[in-house]
Amino acid sequence: MEAKLNHSNGVEAMFKVSEFNRFGLISMIILIVGCLGGVAVGMGAITHVATLALVIIPTMTTLSLLLSVSPMKWILPAALFCVVTDIVLITFYAFN
Repeated sequence: MEAKLNHSNGVEAMFKVSEFNRFGLISMIILIVGCLGGVAVGMGAITHVATLALVIIPTMTTLSLLLSVSPMKWILPAALFCVVTDIVLITFYAFN
């Protein structure tokens, strides 16, 4: 009898769980990314082409990855980058 060792780390386990919970995560990502992108544009990102592109490109990339049913290991980093960018811009325009 031979025992198999599981060498997966935490990141691989997270992606495996995210693939299992794909449809619930997709609905949350669409809601969060869409709303934060709209708020960032509404707060003032529309005033400059560079900040508008900084909001639109990651948002549309994330939504396109969701629409194309890409692996969650591509979707989650794109969504994280999008959310962080939107929060930074919202914070910047809120105190500016």
